[in-house]
Amino acid sequence: MTTSATEPESPAETKTFPYARTCPFTPPAEYAEMAEQDVSQVTLSGSGLRIWTVTNYHTIRELLTDPRLSASRKHDNFPFYFIAPPEYRTETSFIGYDGKEHSSTRRKAALTFTSRQVKRLRPRIEEIVDEHIDKLLALEPPADFHRVFSLPVPMTVICELLGIPQDQHDFFIKHGTALLGGHSSTEERQAAIVEVNAYVSDLIQLKKREPGDDLLSRAMDDYEASGEEYTDRDLFNMVRLLMNGGHETTASQISLGTACLLENPDQLELLKNDPTLVKPAVEELVRMATIGDTAVPRVALEDIEVSGQVIRKGDGILMLGLAANRDPEVFPKPEKLDITRGSRKHLGFGHGVHHCIGADLARLELEIVWSKLFQRIPTLKLAKPFLEIPRKEGAVIYGLWEMPLTW
Repeated sequence: MTTSATEPESPAETKTFPYARTCPFTPPAEYAEMAEQDVSQVTLSGSGLRIWTVTNYHTIRELLTDPRLSASRKHDNFPFYFIAPPEYRTETSFIGYDGKEHSSTRRKAALTFTSRQVKRLRPRIEEIVDEHIDKLLALEPPADFHRVFSLPVPMTVICELLGIPQDQHDFFIKHGTALLGGHSSTEERQAAIVEVNAYVSDLIQLKKREPGDDLLSRAMDDYEASGEEYTDRDLFNMVRLLMNGGHETTASQISLGTACLLENPDQLELLKNDPTLVKPAVEELVRMATIGDTAVPRVALEDIEVSGQVIRKGDGILMLGLAANRDPEVFPKPEKLDITRGSRKHLGFGHGVHHCIGADLARLELEIVWSKLFQRIPTLKLAKPFLEIPRKEGAVIYGLWEMPLTW
């Protein structure tokens, strides 16, 4: 991938994107055609922006380490699905920063995501998962697994990390769905942003006055102990990152991954018979049920050539992780779920300097969920055909709106 001196022929007329998946685990049919040329131009259905999409695994990895691309949301052509007025846009922490600003801010947040900090959480996460399995079993089947289990488990983890009271958890589930679910109007998203921002700002001031045994209070202590300078903006962005990046994503992954196991009974039996397979199973399910297919947007800072096409300075780009995670050169028989594969080469947590900072926490939650769920409820099964379950087509984070299960 080099800077091009000449411009190739103009690409064909663009199509509206995103495309619907015929099955949650299968890339849209259009991806096969797009993969033949790797780089395509499309029009985002929500915002009307004309952008580029990239499908090849190796090309995406290379682009995600290319300093000529920007993750900043401040660019005019940044590939938002839905255009919001500038006053309603959020910085979304360091995931929207470049260069030194990104590395400095990420380093501060990384103090709360060390291996030591994540390992400390295992006992409490195990309790949370068990508590919600109890709640599920207390219901008369069938029950909506997504509502009763997938949504509240990661939200409880995050809220307890931040010291947010139990009675406020539904507030964040509601607003997380409004922001990332795909069905909300622009006005509903704007209202959710305003309300969440106000709550987070008040929470920071509360923890300054009354610190407790929570991640936000410890983050302030860690900053002080390390000599790192920090501002309310750093704390605000860290909380927003956790709320947005660690809730809806993990909830969707729990539901889709569980459904994927139920739809592949041979692999589920392997996991039941050998619990040590849970770690490679997590990696394979994150690859197979790619939830952030379009969650890696960038903007070109200069003209660059990618797979024979010139992407102009200022053009928006989407890296299609679902296509990359199906690259047969990287993942033999990519359409097959193989929990023994266990490869961490997938792009489910991104790549490069913007690799998901909470990946270890997400892995831990998923490991605990799939270790306990089928051991405690071995007869768990779908209560209706999987393809009849409504899906979040067009959402920033892909997933299910519901998931009726019985046992």
